[in-house]
Amino acid sequence: MHLNISIVIPLYNEEESLPELIEWIERVCTANEYKHEVILIDDGSTDSSWKVIYDLSLRYEAVRGIKFQRNYGKSAALNEGFKAAVGDVVITMDADLQDSPDEIPDLYKMITKDGFDLVSGWKKVRYDNAVTKNLPSKLYNAVNRAMSGIQLHDFNCGLKAYKRKVVKSIEIYGDMHRFIPVLAKGAGFRKIGEKVVQHRPRKYGVSKFGWDRFIHGFLDLLSVQFISRFGKKPMHFFGAFGSLTFLVGFVFTIWLVVERINEGANYGLTNKPGFYIALTTMVIGTLFFLTGFIAELVSRSASDRNAYLIEERQGWRNNPRD
Repeated sequence: MHLNISIVIPLYNEEESLPELIEWIERVCTANEYKHEVILIDDGSTDSSWKVIYDLSLRYEAVRGIKFQRNYGKSAALNEGFKAAVGDVVITMDADLQDSPDEIPDLYKMITKDGFDLVSGWKKVRYDNAVTKNLPSKLYNAVNRAMSGIQLHDFNCGLKAYKRKVVKSIEIYGDMHRFIPVLAKGAGFRKIGEKVVQHRPRKYGVSKFGWDRFIHGFLDLLSVQFISRFGKKPMHFFGAFGSLTFLVGFVFTIWLVVERINEGANYGLTNKPGFYIALTTMVIGTLFFLTGFIAELVSRSASDRNAYLIEERQGWRNNPRD
C-alpha cells in the first residue's frame, strides 16, 4: 500500500510516554487523512518498552516495531528505521513527548509542497537546563554552521522531515545522527530548510544524553567533513599536504646546502637547528604522502568503490514502488 508518511521513532526506556505519543500521532494523521506508518525502534530498552510496542501494534494497524538485542545508539536505530520506511515523506521524532506530533502537517507540506529535501526543527524556546544543555548546544550549533556552511540553528533536533530518497541515500552510524543535514548536503541534497517547532517539557523519565555527546559530536563533525570531501579521494588531502610539507623542507635544505658551500667547512651544517627542522619536515611530508597513497589503494579496493548516488533512471520497468 502506498503511504504518505513514515514516522520513525528511536527510543530507549520510554514505556510511559509511548501510548500517549502513538495516540497523539494517530489523531493527527487521521484528521489529515494521511496514509502512514509509525516505526518504533527499541534500542535495547531495559524497561517494558517492547511489551508496550507489541501491544500498540495490535491496537493500531500503522504501528511497527523493531527491537535491538542490545543498546546500539540513536544513529543505529535511525539507520534501521530509514531502511524500513516506505512513505513518500519520512519524519523523525523523539519518543519522550518533547516533540509535538502537531508539527507533522506543516513539516509534510514543506517537503511535498515547498520542495525541501530536508526540514530540520528549531526548538527556539527550550525547557532544558540553561547551563548543562542550552549553552553547550548553542556553541555546538555555531561550530556546525561555521564548518558545514548549513545555516541551521538546531542541527540535533530530533524532529525532522525528509524526502524518502534522502534517507535512502545516506548511511548513519556511531553518533552521526547529529549531522544528518551535513550528510544530506554531501549526498547532493541542497534544499535544506528549517521550521520553528514547539519544545515541550519532559513529562516522563530523564534525559538519556550526557556531556560526553559534545566531545564526541565535535570529533564526529570532523569525520563527517573529511568523509564528505575526501572519502573517495583521500590522496587529494594527504597527498597535497604531504607534498607541500616535503617541498618546504626540501627548499629549506637546499638553502642550507648553498649556505654551507658559500661559508665553507666552518659552517657547521649539522649543528644548525634548521637542518633538523628541514629533515623532520621532509620526513613528515613523505609519511603524509605515503598515507594518502595507501588510503587511495584501500579506497579503490573497497567493495563500494563504484557505489555512486544516481538521482534518476530512465527506461526501467517493474518499478518496485508501482
